[in-house]
Amino acid sequence: MKGFVFHGPGQSAWQDIPDPALKDPTDAVVRVDAVTICGTDLHILNGDVPDVRPGTVLGHEAVGEIVEVGGDVRTVRPGDRVLVSCISACGRCRFCRESAYGQCRGGGGWILGHLIDGTQAEYVRVPYADLSVHVLPSTVGNEDAVLLADIFPTSYEVGVLNGHVRPGDTVAVVGAGPIGLAAIATARLFAPERIVAVDPAAARLEAAKRLGADAVADAREDPEQLVADLTDGLGADVVIEAVGLPESFEACTRMVRPGGHVANVGVHGKPAVLHLEDLWIKNVTLTTGLVDTSSTPTLLRMAAAGRLPTADLVTHTFPLNHMEEAYDVFGRAADTGALKVVLGDLPHREVAVRAA
Repeated sequence: MKGFVFHGPGQSAWQDIPDPALKDPTDAVVRVDAVTICGTDLHILNGDVPDVRPGTVLGHEAVGEIVEVGGDVRTVRPGDRVLVSCISACGRCRFCRESAYGQCRGGGGWILGHLIDGTQAEYVRVPYADLSVHVLPSTVGNEDAVLLADIFPTSYEVGVLNGHVRPGDTVAVVGAGPIGLAAIATARLFAPERIVAVDPAAARLEAAKRLGADAVADAREDPEQLVADLTDGLGADVVIEAVGLPESFEACTRMVRPGGHVANVGVHGKPAVLHLEDLWIKNVTLTTGLVDTSSTPTLLRMAAAGRLPTADLVTHTFPLNHMEEAYDVFGRAADTGALKVVLGDLPHREVAVRAA
């Protein structure tokens, strides 16, 4: 089969690779029908994630069809159309028993496209299939569903829930890329008074408005003052960092009000300064996190009901074998206007409801 293989910083290729096979009785093999590219994949290609070994197939998000399952798999079977989660869960370790699947110590966590071969291929082996894939309703298309593998649960859990967004809050989202836009969309579910989006790209600020931002600010034009003006000098109740740069993180800590929350979602490749000389007295809560995907079933139900603007984030689509072109477009988002790119066979056939 073909897959997109990482060969070291700045080196990758769409090439022939061995077909995946079941290794453990809890595995499933999935034919990939749709896949997307994550900002984390770009971090890997830049050399920011040293755990990824050369020769690894990238990707941790997909929609596809089960073609084979191990003997211990009980919840899915060949022919099922499924969402492949970015997080695998053994279901038995301490963290999995607390639904903190991202911290799995039983061989799961973020492993696809990180520690084992991932989803940017024609087929993928998925460990711990019972907890790591989700059967999709026929009403949710591939293009919508694939965004529920990572960016929507990540934004919702690590940004909105960790940030404790509440009705009446002022929420500032720093970074209006895909993660930031998904944070805006899911923060709206909690009826904040206002959402402020911060980004240097005008096209992304326009997208933020479409997805529910009440105010936008160019990151180069003192967004902290705008937040102060909107809150009578108090600061935002919740600030979500969705960039992963030292300067954006430090800006978030300056925007938050006393007693507020800073929820870091961005992937940081460099150290950032934590200004405790200013923050120690402000009762600020700072959270970090890797997504657990415990919210995926809820988000799937909401997508099926038309309550999530998933496909609104998709700006470019490609056939699966145009992976290198898709990476180029996604990696030059400032020039191409790319938000999310989706590759594969996007239409899906109706899937009959299985008998119990």
